[in-house]
Amino acid sequence: MATGIKDKVAIIGMGCTRFGERWDVGAEELMVEAFEECLADSGISPKDIQAAWLGTCMDEINVGKSALPLSMTLRLPFIPVTRVENFCASGTESFRGAVYAVASGAYDLCLAMGVEKLKDTGYGGLPNPGSNWGSLSWLWWPNISAPGAFAQLASAYAAKYKIPDAELKRALAHVSAKSHANGVLNPKAHLRKAVTVDQIMAAPIIAHPLGLFDCCGVSDGAACAVVTTVEKAREMGFKDFVTVKALQLALSNGSEMGYNQWDGDHFMTTDQASLRAYAEAGIKDPRQEISMMELHDCFSITEMVTYEDLHISERGQAVRDTLAGFYDRDGGGVPAQVDGGLKCFGHPIGASGLRMLYEMYLQLHGRAGERQIPNPRFGLTHNLGGVPFMNVCSIAIVGKYDN
Repeated sequence: MATGIKDKVAIIGMGCTRFGERWDVGAEELMVEAFEECLADSGISPKDIQAAWLGTCMDEINVGKSALPLSMTLRLPFIPVTRVENFCASGTESFRGAVYAVASGAYDLCLAMGVEKLKDTGYGGLPNPGSNWGSLSWLWWPNISAPGAFAQLASAYAAKYKIPDAELKRALAHVSAKSHANGVLNPKAHLRKAVTVDQIMAAPIIAHPLGLFDCCGVSDGAACAVVTTVEKAREMGFKDFVTVKALQLALSNGSEMGYNQWDGDHFMTTDQASLRAYAEAGIKDPRQEISMMELHDCFSITEMVTYEDLHISERGQAVRDTLAGFYDRDGGGVPAQVDGGLKCFGHPIGASGLRMLYEMYLQLHGRAGERQIPNPRFGLTHNLGGVPFMNVCSIAIVGKYDN
């Protein structure tokens, strides 16, 4: 009988580059930068790694379709290396592959790497994904855009819960202002400048009601993790380590677009994946037990709706909790985007899931500096790739190992 992943796998080292417009380096140099920090953190050498996973999304403009760039760049010792891609969950997919590999007993020590190089493409945002996005191909929906699709989510949410436009915009502005304030404290963040709620509300509209500061940009960056079994971690001398409590993945199946049960105001995938993750981790009350979160704030409305899809805010109450400061770093609730989130740390697609885990890892070890949260127990990460009506959702929960 399946028992889940809880406390079977330990994270013994992590690394993350500075995110941003890294014109001076390529994807290979970014992988090396993250890997060197990870090696120093874990105390292992490359020859100890028995298998590796590489997460990257935009292969045509990045490292290519195979896993060879990771093996070649890091001079891995002729081991199995697998490239994975699952939209914005690509980094977490890399982590999931490495975690399940050691949990199965096939390997003792595995590497998960996520990387994306997006700023040398000539595009201000994401390049045209073409046929890679299947039914989202530009040939079928030439007028679709990410801001437009998520603006419809905001409008549907406001209509369902009868939220006045001014109140919605102020809550969304609070979401972004919080991330900017947190990003100031993060030396690896892409954007490190505080912005006020009033400045955000006065910014140009991109797709109503989303303004300029409601939208995250894209970045260059890499992040990685080394994982092993709890037993092996003990053998290696680790006494105080972080373990994986849950890993869940949910993909749209057409229900959103094909049936009337979904009215465009939330993410069905996140709702389902979070319930499975809590059951796997043994969490009964996420509002009380989750210590901190890194959510997929591609847009401020995405983050705010996710508060409800994670069953932390009640349905229709995310605006109230947001304006009350419940998700602020020092608000007494569940801090979200403590490292600045996608909005300010940055969003190199293939690296983002591992970047989120990197922050949880630092926080659980008490190594987050000025942004440290007192006595965290469980950290949750959430990725969402695609658009509200067709997406991929991954959720990870990590925490200190309970002997």
